[in-house]
Amino acid sequence: MKITHLLLTAGLLFSFLLLPSCLDDDDSNWDKLYPNALVTVKHADNETVFLQLDDKTTLLPVNLKTSPFGSKEVRALVNYKEVDDASKEYDQAVHVNWIDSIRTKPMAPNLGDKNKEKYGDDAVEIVRDWVTIAEDGYLTLRFRTLWGYNRVVHYVNLIPANNPDNPYEVEFRHDANNDYPDRMGDGLVAFKLDKLPDTKGQTVKLKLKWKSFSGEKSVEFDYRTRATTPAPAAVADVRSEVPLQ
Repeated sequence: MKITHLLLTAGLLFSFLLLPSCLDDDDSNWDKLYPNALVTVKHADNETVFLQLDDKTTLLPVNLKTSPFGSKEVRALVNYKEVDDASKEYDQAVHVNWIDSIRTKPMAPNLGDKNKEKYGDDAVEIVRDWVTIAEDGYLTLRFRTLWGYNRVVHYVNLIPANNPDNPYEVEFRHDANNDYPDRMGDGLVAFKLDKLPDTKGQTVKLKLKWKSFSGEKSVEFDYRTRATTPAPAAVADVRSEVPLQ
Protein backbone atom coordinates (compact mmCIF):
# COMPACT_ATOMS: atom_id res chain seq x y z
CA MET A 1 0.00 0.00 0.00
CA LYS A 2 1.21 3.48 -0.83
CA ILE A 3 -0.29 6.60 0.69
CA THR A 4 1.13 9.53 -1.26
CA HIS A 5 -0.40 12.18 0.96
CA LEU A 6 -1.04 12.10 4.68
CA LEU A 7 -3.21 14.67 6.43
CA LEU A 8 -2.52 15.05 10.14
CA THR A 9 -5.66 16.56 11.65
CA ALA A 10 -7.32 16.67 15.04
CA GLY A 11 -8.54 13.17 14.17
CA LEU A 12 -5.01 11.78 14.00
CA LEU A 13 -5.81 8.84 16.23
CA PHE A 14 -8.87 8.00 14.14
CA SER A 15 -6.80 8.17 10.97
CA PHE A 16 -4.26 5.65 12.20
CA LEU A 17 -6.96 3.36 13.54
CA LEU A 18 -8.28 3.20 9.99
CA LEU A 19 -4.82 2.79 8.45
CA PRO A 20 -4.36 -0.79 7.25
CA SER A 21 -1.02 -2.40 7.88
CA CYS A 22 1.22 -2.76 4.87
CA LEU A 23 3.29 -5.62 6.19
CA ASP A 24 1.85 -6.96 9.43
CA ASP A 25 -1.77 -7.96 9.94
CA ASP A 26 -1.43 -8.19 13.72
CA ASP A 27 -2.75 -4.82 14.90
CA SER A 28 -3.62 -5.99 18.42
CA ASN A 29 -0.73 -4.04 19.91
CA TRP A 30 -1.52 -0.35 20.32
CA ASP A 31 2.14 0.61 19.95
CA LYS A 32 1.94 -0.53 16.32
CA LEU A 33 -0.76 1.98 15.45
CA TYR A 34 1.49 5.03 15.53
CA PRO A 35 4.65 5.91 13.61
CA ASN A 36 7.80 5.75 15.72
CA ALA A 37 10.17 7.12 13.08
CA LEU A 38 10.47 9.30 10.01
CA VAL A 39 12.86 7.73 7.49
CA THR A 40 14.13 7.89 3.93
CA VAL A 41 13.53 4.70 1.96
CA LYS A 42 16.64 4.02 -0.12
CA HIS A 43 18.22 1.38 -2.33
CA ALA A 44 21.84 0.29 -2.15
CA ASP A 45 23.87 -0.45 -5.28
CA ASN A 46 22.90 -4.12 -4.97
CA GLU A 47 19.21 -3.08 -4.79
CA THR A 48 18.97 -3.85 -1.07
CA VAL A 49 16.21 -1.74 0.50
CA PHE A 50 17.28 0.13 3.62
CA LEU A 51 15.98 2.96 5.78
CA GLN A 52 17.91 6.10 6.64
CA LEU A 53 16.82 7.04 10.15
CA ASP A 54 18.78 10.30 10.47
CA ASP A 55 21.96 11.79 9.03
CA LYS A 56 24.04 8.87 10.32
CA THR A 57 21.89 5.86 11.26
CA THR A 58 20.80 3.20 8.77
CA LEU A 59 18.27 0.41 9.32
CA LEU A 60 18.00 -2.90 7.46
CA PRO A 61 14.33 -3.99 7.22
CA VAL A 62 14.66 -7.78 7.30
CA ASN A 63 11.07 -8.36 6.19
CA LEU A 64 11.31 -6.08 3.15
CA LYS A 65 12.78 -7.72 0.08
CA THR A 66 11.60 -4.93 -2.20
CA SER A 67 10.35 -1.42 -1.55
CA PRO A 68 6.58 -0.88 -1.44
CA PHE A 69 7.28 2.35 -3.35
CA GLY A 70 9.12 0.88 -6.31
CA SER A 71 12.46 2.37 -7.31
CA LYS A 72 11.74 5.87 -5.99
CA GLU A 73 13.47 7.28 -2.96
CA VAL A 74 10.82 8.68 -0.62
CA ARG A 75 10.40 9.96 2.89
CA ALA A 76 8.06 7.81 4.94
CA LEU A 77 6.46 7.33 8.31
CA VAL A 78 7.21 3.91 9.72
CA ASN A 79 6.50 1.74 12.71
CA TYR A 80 9.29 -0.73 13.34
CA LYS A 81 10.95 -2.77 16.06
CA GLU A 82 14.60 -3.69 16.45
CA VAL A 83 15.49 -7.35 15.93
CA ASP A 84 18.61 -9.44 16.52
CA ASP A 85 19.10 -10.47 12.87
CA ALA A 86 22.40 -9.67 11.18
CA SER A 87 22.38 -6.06 9.99
CA LYS A 88 25.30 -6.49 7.53
CA GLU A 89 26.81 -3.08 6.79
CA TYR A 90 23.83 -1.28 8.31
CA ASP A 91 23.57 -0.03 11.89
CA GLN A 92 20.54 -2.02 13.02
CA ALA A 93 18.27 -4.76 11.71
CA VAL A 94 14.56 -4.03 12.12
CA HIS A 95 11.16 -5.57 11.47
CA VAL A 96 8.78 -3.13 9.77
CA ASN A 97 5.23 -3.34 11.10
CA TRP A 98 3.95 -0.81 8.59
CA ILE A 99 5.32 1.98 6.42
CA ASP A 100 3.61 4.73 4.44
CA SER A 101 5.23 7.26 2.18
CA ILE A 102 4.61 10.99 2.34
CA ARG A 103 4.72 13.37 -0.59
CA THR A 104 8.38 13.65 -1.60
CA LYS A 105 9.45 16.08 -4.28
CA PRO A 106 12.25 18.36 -5.49
CA MET A 107 12.50 22.08 -4.96
CA ALA A 108 10.89 24.27 -7.61
CA PRO A 109 12.70 27.11 -9.39
CA ASN A 110 12.33 30.71 -8.25
CA LEU A 111 10.46 32.52 -11.03
CA GLY A 112 10.74 36.01 -9.60
CA ASP A 113 7.67 38.12 -10.35
CA LYS A 114 5.82 35.00 -11.54
CA ASN A 115 6.11 33.13 -8.24
CA LYS A 116 2.67 34.16 -7.03
CA GLU A 117 1.02 33.18 -10.30
CA LYS A 118 2.82 29.84 -10.49
CA TYR A 119 3.02 28.75 -6.86
CA GLY A 120 0.32 30.77 -5.12
CA ASP A 121 0.49 33.07 -2.12
CA ASP A 122 -2.04 31.60 0.28
CA ALA A 123 -1.47 31.61 4.02
CA VAL A 124 -0.15 28.56 5.84
CA GLU A 125 1.38 27.77 9.22
CA ILE A 126 4.42 25.57 9.80
CA VAL A 127 3.78 23.31 12.77
CA ARG A 128 6.54 22.74 15.33
CA ASP A 129 6.53 18.95 15.47
CA TRP A 130 8.93 16.00 15.47
CA VAL A 131 8.29 15.49 11.74
CA THR A 132 9.19 19.11 10.93
CA ILE A 133 12.89 18.62 10.46
CA ALA A 134 15.86 19.04 8.11
CA GLU A 135 17.77 15.76 7.88
CA ASP A 136 19.27 13.39 5.31
CA GLY A 137 19.15 16.06 2.62
CA TYR A 138 15.42 16.71 2.98
CA LEU A 139 13.26 19.36 4.59
CA THR A 140 10.15 17.63 5.91
CA LEU A 141 7.32 19.93 6.98
CA ARG A 142 4.06 19.54 8.79
CA PHE A 143 1.94 22.49 7.70
CA ARG A 144 -1.51 23.77 8.69
CA THR A 145 -3.99 25.71 6.62
CA LEU A 146 -7.68 26.19 5.84
CA TRP A 147 -9.48 23.54 3.80
CA GLY A 148 -12.94 23.15 2.37
CA TYR A 149 -15.09 20.03 2.17
CA ASN A 150 -15.25 19.81 -1.62
CA ARG A 151 -11.89 18.03 -2.10
CA VAL A 152 -10.21 20.85 -4.01
CA VAL A 153 -6.54 20.03 -4.62
CA HIS A 154 -4.01 22.25 -2.83
CA TYR A 155 -0.45 22.71 -4.10
CA VAL A 156 2.71 23.27 -2.06
CA ASN A 157 6.23 24.04 -3.23
CA LEU A 158 9.62 24.99 -1.84
CA ILE A 159 11.68 27.51 -3.79
CA PRO A 160 15.08 29.09 -3.22
CA ALA A 161 14.77 32.66 -1.91
CA ASN A 162 17.66 33.78 -4.13
CA ASN A 163 19.12 35.78 -1.26
CA PRO A 164 22.66 36.75 -2.33
CA ASP A 165 23.68 36.92 1.33
CA ASN A 166 22.33 33.49 2.23
CA PRO A 167 22.19 30.66 -0.32
CA TYR A 168 20.50 28.48 2.32
CA GLU A 169 17.34 30.57 2.49
CA VAL A 170 14.20 28.94 1.07
CA GLU A 171 10.52 29.84 0.82
CA PHE A 172 7.45 27.64 1.29
CA ARG A 173 4.62 28.43 -1.12
CA HIS A 174 0.98 27.34 -0.85
CA ASP A 175 -1.69 27.52 -3.53
CA ALA A 176 -5.15 26.75 -2.11
CA ASN A 177 -6.53 26.60 -5.66
CA ASN A 178 -9.52 28.78 -4.73
CA ASP A 179 -10.64 26.28 -2.11
CA TYR A 180 -13.46 27.49 0.12
CA PRO A 181 -11.93 28.00 3.61
CA ASP A 182 -13.95 26.14 6.18
CA ARG A 183 -11.73 24.21 8.64
CA MET A 184 -8.14 23.90 9.74
CA GLY A 185 -6.23 20.80 8.73
CA ASP A 186 -2.62 19.64 8.51
CA GLY A 187 -0.53 18.15 5.73
CA LEU A 188 2.91 16.57 5.49
CA VAL A 189 5.40 17.02 2.67
CA ALA A 190 9.15 16.51 2.14
CA PHE A 191 11.41 18.46 -0.20
CA LYS A 192 14.75 17.23 -1.49
CA LEU A 193 17.43 19.89 -0.97
CA ASP A 194 20.07 18.67 -3.41
CA LYS A 195 19.83 21.91 -5.42
CA LEU A 196 21.26 23.91 -2.53
CA PRO A 197 25.04 24.53 -2.43
CA ASP A 198 27.11 21.77 -0.86
CA THR A 199 27.88 22.58 2.77
CA LYS A 200 31.20 20.67 2.48
CA GLY A 201 30.47 18.65 5.58
CA GLN A 202 29.69 21.70 7.71
CA THR A 203 26.39 22.33 9.50
CA VAL A 204 24.76 25.61 8.46
CA LYS A 205 21.51 27.39 9.24
CA LEU A 206 18.77 26.69 6.72
CA LYS A 207 16.27 29.55 6.85
CA LEU A 208 12.67 28.79 5.91
CA LYS A 209 10.25 31.64 5.15
CA TRP A 210 6.50 31.46 4.63
CA LYS A 211 3.38 33.62 4.58
CA SER A 212 1.36 32.86 7.72
CA PHE A 213 -2.13 33.96 8.71
CA SER A 214 -0.52 36.70 10.83
CA GLY A 215 2.12 37.85 8.36
CA GLU A 216 5.57 36.78 7.19
CA LYS A 217 7.38 34.26 9.39
CA SER A 218 10.66 32.38 9.34
CA VAL A 219 12.49 29.67 11.23
CA GLU A 220 15.97 28.17 11.04
CA PHE A 221 17.03 24.53 10.90
CA ASP A 222 20.43 22.94 11.30
CA TYR A 223 21.30 21.64 7.84
CA ARG A 224 24.16 19.71 6.31
CA THR A 225 24.40 18.29 2.80
CA ARG A 226 23.96 14.56 3.14
CA ALA A 227 26.71 12.09 2.41
CA THR A 228 26.73 10.21 -0.87
CA THR A 229 24.01 7.60 -0.99
CA PRO A 230 24.33 4.18 -2.63
CA ALA A 231 22.04 5.00 -5.54
CA PRO A 232 20.41 8.05 -7.15
CA ALA A 233 16.70 8.51 -6.59
CA ALA A 234 13.73 9.74 -8.55
CA VAL A 235 11.32 12.11 -6.87
CA ALA A 236 7.88 13.44 -7.71
CA ASP A 237 6.77 16.24 -10.00
CA VAL A 238 7.16 19.95 -9.27
CA ARG A 239 3.55 20.50 -8.16
CA SER A 240 2.56 18.59 -5.02
CA GLU A 241 -1.10 17.63 -4.79
CA VAL A 242 -2.53 17.55 -1.28
CA PRO A 243 -6.20 16.53 -1.47
CA LEU A 244 -8.64 16.77 1.38
CA GLN A 245 -9.38 13.82 3.61
